[in-house]
Amino acid sequence: MIVHLVDGTYELFRHFHGLRRFTKGRDRPFGGVIGVLQTLLQMFEQGATHVGVATDHVIESFRNDLWPGYKTAEGIEPALFAQFHPLEDALAAMGVVVWPMIELEADDALASAARIASDDPDVDKVCIWTPDKDLAQCVRDDRVVQVDRRTKTIRDAAEVRRKFGVEPPLIPDFLALVGDAADGYPGIPGIGPVTAAQMLRRYGAIESFPAKALGVQRELALRFKVLATLRTDAPLFADVDALRWQGPTPDFRSWADRMEAPRLLERAARAHASMR
Repeated sequence: MIVHLVDGTYELFRHFHGLRRFTKGRDRPFGGVIGVLQTLLQMFEQGATHVGVATDHVIESFRNDLWPGYKTAEGIEPALFAQFHPLEDALAAMGVVVWPMIELEADDALASAARIASDDPDVDKVCIWTPDKDLAQCVRDDRVVQVDRRTKTIRDAAEVRRKFGVEPPLIPDFLALVGDAADGYPGIPGIGPVTAAQMLRRYGAIESFPAKALGVQRELALRFKVLATLRTDAPLFADVDALRWQGPTPDFRSWADRMEAPRLLERAARAHASMR
């Protein structure tokens, strides 16, 4: 059994901005949502059976209390932000398990789901569908991998080592040192990716660094590590079979009508019938 975990927020951004190249800035009210649903249907059509989607119901999380510059909803275009909650409702209507996160982030949900699924002996592989480098910390050998849909690459543990120069469990330490502009924390001045990887290979986790290695920046690095460390304790599901797609619900017809996308309903019914 392969479990597929999808970063719904990333997919919404990807489809929203991708569609703009063709609509010349005339945003369709559900354009991004339709794109995400099409992506999920393609996965089912290609044989996926167990799927969960994580979304940021709100952008802010507990991390905003830890660092004032951490990412917020500020700057997200209203036309895009207006599709956040409809995406969650449309996914649920299509019968897809969706985790809308509030205090935690979508990345925390993906990390938690990966941990739960990988602990199940009936699961052969867990695929986390996101290019977000934060999720590289969840990669385990070739059992838990990242899939980057945009570049069509699969990131297993060997690829994490090649790309970042450290083992997957040290990704939070790596990001703490180099920073993450997308999440809004700068890292430690003067430490770039090469130096960070060298230090981590030499000393291990930041907590093991000798005092002179970071000096007065040690506490700041540890705070950034907290920001970069994904939570894996979200109680999302107890049995991996809860992620099995059972097909569209009766509510999906009204969603297809509302979005003026009748073919979604046809594809969903056909994809589910082929799984029986």
